[in-house]
Parts: sequence; structure tokens; C-alpha cells
Amino acid sequence: MHTFGNRRDIDGLRALAVIPVVLFHFGLGGVSGGFVGVDVFFVISGYLITAVICREIAAGRFSFVDFWARRARRIIPALSVVILATLAAGWLLLTPHDYSQLGRAARYQAMFISNILFMRQDSYFNPASDFKPLLHTWSLSVEEQYYIFFPLLLVLLSRYMRHWRWLLFGLLLVSFGLNVWVIKREPDAAFFLLPMRAWELLCGAMLAILPPLQHKPKPWVFESVSLAGLLAVLYALFFFDRETLFPGWAALFPVLGATAMIWANGQAATVVGRLLSLRWLVAVGLISYSLYLWHWPVFVYANAISIDGMQPLEAWAWIALSVALACLTWRFVELPFREKQFFVSQRSMLSAGLVCLLVLGLAGQWVRSVDGVPERLSGQAMRYAEARDWQQGQMDCLLQKDSPDLDKICRFGGDENTPPVQLVWGDSHAAALLPAIQADARRYGIAVWLAALSGCPPIQSHETRDQCQDFNARTLEAVKQHKIHDVILAARWSLYLYGEEDGDREHVLYHRDNVPDAEQQVARDLTRMIAALRAAGARVWIFKEVPLQRQGTVARLSSLAMVGRSAEAVGRPLAEHQERQHFLATLFHRLSVQDPQVQVLDPAPLLCQSGVCRAEFDGYSQYMDENHLSDQGGERMKPLLAPIFLSENAR
Repeated sequence: MHTFGNRRDIDGLRALAVIPVVLFHFGLGGVSGGFVGVDVFFVISGYLITAVICREIAAGRFSFVDFWARRARRIIPALSVVILATLAAGWLLLTPHDYSQLGRAARYQAMFISNILFMRQDSYFNPASDFKPLLHTWSLSVEEQYYIFFPLLLVLLSRYMRHWRWLLFGLLLVSFGLNVWVIKREPDAAFFLLPMRAWELLCGAMLAILPPLQHKPKPWVFESVSLAGLLAVLYALFFFDRETLFPGWAALFPVLGATAMIWANGQAATVVGRLLSLRWLVAVGLISYSLYLWHWPVFVYANAISIDGMQPLEAWAWIALSVALACLTWRFVELPFREKQFFVSQRSMLSAGLVCLLVLGLAGQWVRSVDGVPERLSGQAMRYAEARDWQQGQMDCLLQKDSPDLDKICRFGGDENTPPVQLVWGDSHAAALLPAIQADARRYGIAVWLAALSGCPPIQSHETRDQCQDFNARTLEAVKQHKIHDVILAARWSLYLYGEEDGDREHVLYHRDNVPDAEQQVARDLTRMIAALRAAGARVWIFKEVPLQRQGTVARLSSLAMVGRSAEAVGRPLAEHQERQHFLATLFHRLSVQDPQVQVLDPAPLLCQSGVCRAEFDGYSQYMDENHLSDQGGERMKPLLAPIFLSENAR
């Protein structure tokens, strides 16, 4: 059995790192903080790499070429196999948009900068990230960047600085300080970038350069330190979660915990060290790199072809597949390269590694340049995939946030000089109703305006952005000026009160920290808006929120079609929608009872059947993402809006 020297406990520690990561991603085992396994990996890597470099520097035989060639042997073969397999599976399963993004990620990883790409996109904990097959390579990029710069730094410091160990420790403190400072300002940068993560690798590095103990403490000291380290890591695994501000101060638990275990177990045989040296843990540790590489693409693709998310039994089966792939990769890819069965000389290995990265980068660039190869998709899969983009001009009807000019709002049923009779007013969910509006506006010859500004609910409130307040004030003035008969208020109402379902509160206007009685404040603000509209002589129609779908719904529909599975069952339970909308539904009903000229329009009956709000209908996606209606979904709202046109036509 090939282990890291004589430190079987380090192999076991790798298992302790990778197992929680896998369980966390698959939603099993209750390890809500399983993501901290990556931090344990960083400490181990920092320790092992620094120990090798320092040993070779002391012996006078350190070579940058040899070092980077060894890193290439360790990292590139298995990584290349997984990326190529991921691209192949993506060819069969992903929409053009997602496949194009996968190609982009492959290209960035070939340059060791995928962490920068993912930092610029969604947060690591955002549900949207669950559909990025190479997301996990961000940590490899951090390590690879460290491997490029750290040997250079270590050689220079050890050669020209007398107290270079203290300088290295100072660099650790600077990196940790940056991490703490940046986490509250740019949390994604703190999570993904090397400057804020380097201290974790440097904690391991400091272990490797510590001078030997002059007087060895009693055995109980090592036992205590090792046990404390294990408890610190376990605390992070089971008590941290997606809401934990991480890394920040919280990262001290897994980092110092791993550091303590490596130090104590290297000094004496401890109980924790013996536990980590158990044969099965060592075996998992040996395949930990390949398991880490495989488990995430397997999760993403398994999730893509599941009807309603993976059930526990399914998840265990996919984990078993990940383990099997990891074992095969370790045996037939990792070991042969590490034992120099291929590319015996270090220079040839380094050259081969660079060529391999070039090929991966070019493959990713090709996928990106041809827009994800749309020709791959079957007709049904393409119909679903096309729903991701509005084609009927909805985006043109969304005013610009920085300058919401009412002169650029969309007009239907007349020319630019025709005064409006009806107004659809709201955020991007109002724009999504365009397909249901424009055809009937022309059919009945009724002038309709569509005024929509993304992220701005049609309410009178000081809680909204200045642009929203200005937009709403000018829109209300237009209602008064043109004596508009009917105003349809449409928005993703619950977003501004509760935030995203994943807990992201970016769009919440009524923060409970600032507005203790948030729901009642919403009621007052909406009541004030309706009163102003009624005073202007307008009849008010409140368009209730469209039932939300799960993240990645359109991609899932397309993936299911690609593998020949029916997508009819994809959707959300109606009960979940009703629970989230309970307060708002009660509020809207009360407003309509108080004034007969206030009517409520509910899209749920058109979208939900037999207790399920379906994402698909008659071979088309009803959604363009998890909350906006697609072109076809918008058209299905015609019966809901028809009474407004008919009543106006009968005047």
C-alpha cells in the first residue's frame, strides 16, 4: 500500500477531509459544514510540500523543474481524465448555455485560474452552483497557484534572509488578516482567492519548518493536542453550515485542528493518530484526490437527470459510483504516473503535462466558441433549452436601472402617441407577461403600456432603492396624467419580504433588523399605492406571484429529454407555494374585499395540476429560470388577463 512516507495518519486525515466534502455535497450524513474538508486538504498540502522542498534545499539538490514535474505527475493525469470525461458527459446532458460555460471552466482550469472565474459568478453556496460540473476545481487552482509561487519564495527567503521563518510566519498573519478583512466586504473573494487562503497552506508549511523539540513533553500533551484538533475539525463539520461566514475567523477551527493533529501525531503515537491510521481510512485517503475530482461532476450530472432531486438511496448509489471511478483512476492513472511508468524523466513529464493542459484549454475554448454545440440536442431537448432566453422582446421592456426613462416603456395596441388605457407595472415578472399582453392589445385595439424595472416592486415605500422610488413616482404620475383605466401590478412579491429560498437576502427590502413588523409594513405600503391608484380613477388588478421552481429547472428538463426520460413530473408541490405566499395571499384577498375595484389574478391554477406546479406543459418549459415565465408560460397567462381586455372593450 502506497502511503505518504510513514505518516499513515496523514492518509487517514485526508479521508477525514474528503468524506465530509462528499457527504455535504450529496446532502447526506448531517455534516452541514462538510465544505471545511477543503481547508484540511490545504493544511496537509502545505505541510507535505514544504517538507519536501526544505529537505531538498538542505541537501543542496532542489530543482524547480523536478518540483513542478512531481506536481504535474500528481495532479495533471487524473485531472485531465476527469475533465475530459466531464466534457464528454456534458455533450450528452447539458444545454448549449451550460455546455458553453463548462468549456469556459475547462479553459480556465487549464490555466490554473478557475477559482477566479467562479468568484466572478455565483457564490459557492448558491444553488445555481450545483449545476457547474467543474466548480470544485477552484481549490485545485488555489493549490496550483501556491505551488507556482511558494517554492520561489521559499528558496529566496532561505537563501538571502537570516530569519526567514519569521518572515514566513508574518506572511501567514498578513494572509489571515486579509481573509478576516475581506470576508465582510467581498465574501466570494475571501472564499475563492489565494491571498485570503494562503494562510491555511502556510499553517501546514510552518509545521514543516519548525525546529525539533529540545525537551519532549509528557505523552498526555500530544494526546490532548491531537484530541483537541480532532474535536475542532468535528465541531466545524457538524456545527457550521451554509450561513456561516466562511472562511473568516471560523476557518480557524478546521485549519488549526488539522495543524494540531499533524503536529501531535508526528511527535508521538496518539489515540487519534491510531484511529486515523485505520486501514479503511488510509485506503480512502489514498484515493481521496481522485474521489474529490469525480464526486462533484457525478453529483451535478446525477442531479441534472433526477426528476425532483436525489433521494438518499439514489445519492448513496451515485457516491458508490464516484468511489468506483476513484479507485480505477488511482490504480490505472495516478499510480502508473507516480511510479514513472510513463515519461520517466522529469523534463519529459513536465513537457507532457504542459501539452495536456494546452489540449484541455483548446478543447474548452472550442466548446465555448461554438456556443455549446446546439446541434447535439434532440428536438425536444432544444425546445426546453430555448426557454432560457426570452424571444418576444421582454428584455427590451425592462427599463435600465441607472436611468429608468418612461419614454422608453413598451407600448402595444396603438402608436407612440396613443394614450394608454391599461398599464402593466412592476419588476421583471411584469415584463414576463408581455406575450399575454401584446397579442390581445392588438386584437382588441386597446392601448397598453408595460412599465417594468428589475428589482423594483410597484409599491410606495422608502425601503426601495432611489431608482425604484423615482420610477414608481413617475409611473404613478403617468397613471394620473393619462387617466389610465386599469393598472395591473405584478411582481415577485415574496422576494422583497423573505428573500431567495436559499436564504440570500440581497433583494429583501423589509429587513426584519430594520423593520420589526415587516409584513405589516408591506401591507401599509401596498395599501398606500392602491389608494393612490384608486384616487386617480384606476381599477387595480393584483397579479399574484408565479409559483417558484427549483434552481436549474430548465437545464433539468433538457437533460431529462436528452436521456429519454419524461419531464412531466418536474415541478414544485402546490402546498410549498401556498405556504410561502400565505401572508401575501391573505393581504391581497383583504384588499379585494375592501374595494370591489381591486381584483386579484392568480396564475397558480393555470400552472399547477393535481397538487403540483409543473415546470413543463405540452412539451415546452413554462419557465425561463426558476421564477420567471418563459415565452410559452407568458402566453398561458392570456385567459387570466382576458377579463381586463374584455371589460375595457365593452366600455
